[in-house]
Amino acid sequence: MLQNKIYLNFIKEILKTFLVILFGLTLIAWTVRAVNFLDLIVESGYSISTYFKYSTLNLFGILTRFIPLAFLLSLMIFIVKQIQEKEFLILWTSGVKKIKIINLFFFISIFVLIFYLVFSTLITPLALNESRTIIRQNNFNSLAPTIRAQQFSDSFKGFTFIVEKRLKNKIENVFIHDSSNVLKNLTSNKKDNASTTISAKSGLVEEKKMILFNGQIISSKKDNSKNEIIEFKQLNINLENLQTGTITQPKLQETSTFKLIQCMNNLIEEDVGYCRESAKKEITTVLNRRILLPLYIPIIALICSFLLIKTKKRRNFFLNRYSLFALSFLTLLYAELIVRYTGLSKIISILFTISPVVLIPTIYISLIYKLSRESIYK
Repeated sequence: MLQNKIYLNFIKEILKTFLVILFGLTLIAWTVRAVNFLDLIVESGYSISTYFKYSTLNLFGILTRFIPLAFLLSLMIFIVKQIQEKEFLILWTSGVKKIKIINLFFFISIFVLIFYLVFSTLITPLALNESRTIIRQNNFNSLAPTIRAQQFSDSFKGFTFIVEKRLKNKIENVFIHDSSNVLKNLTSNKKDNASTTISAKSGLVEEKKMILFNGQIISSKKDNSKNEIIEFKQLNINLENLQTGTITQPKLQETSTFKLIQCMNNLIEEDVGYCRESAKKEITTVLNRRILLPLYIPIIALICSFLLIKTKKRRNFFLNRYSLFALSFLTLLYAELIVRYTGLSKIISILFTISPVVLIPTIYISLIYKLSRESIYK
């Protein structure tokens, strides 16, 4: 009964440290990423609420990347702390077998593995897909943030403009080129226009509207015939139909795991955007990252368990600690690097798949062997 309480306390402490480290690393990385997401406001004119919704949902995509590292750090911190405080020594002298503690670490790693799988296969793709849906359903909120003096703005599809000066919502010497036919209603012949160019001495910007003064509209024809030129004193332009250059279609990382598996099993027609034949190599990489990469977590638990082994030759404790951490980190680095190429080579894919299957029992058997030999050095 006492041992069960001790084990439960160990589990709580490791998982608590794991969650603290995980969310700490995630928040740091998310803060950096959120700065990059400011382009949604500055470059594309989206509202602040859209920016916060989008960046918050992307938090889940960052979180899954740090789960293996957070587990490695939490387990290492726990083991080193218990050794330094002689907590493990009390357990050994009270008759607790080291293999039970190793099995406990392995059990915790399975729990973290399941936690990883739930996020990587279900929650993260759903959250990222929802973030893309927010961008798709919410068009830009205001044109004003995209206007910068003496800088071309091409944030919108087929719509480029530049202003010489800007003071709040007042602009001077405006030049606009539209090849997306958003401004086709400004010309007499709407069907034959290839592009529309507007120049004006001054103007005002009001959210999705422009009011231009003293300028001209130049309409270029598709058949390269004579351009149509219309002069104006005041022109009101409604730009609600502008489309931002932000990607609105879900990427593979934002597509559900179930749909990707269906695609790989040819249960979805190839003309579907994400299920093209050319994309299946990348789909293989995405699925391996979501489903097989978590299998490397138990390997970390077993490598860290070597800290419990006491041998006669073990004189430099700090070197041993750092070497095991380095080995664990290299294992994670190996998994992270090799998973990127699993879609390009079948050999690499097989190597990535069988590595945890081979390493987990091999390391576990090695631990049992070391424990059986430990008494020789006492």
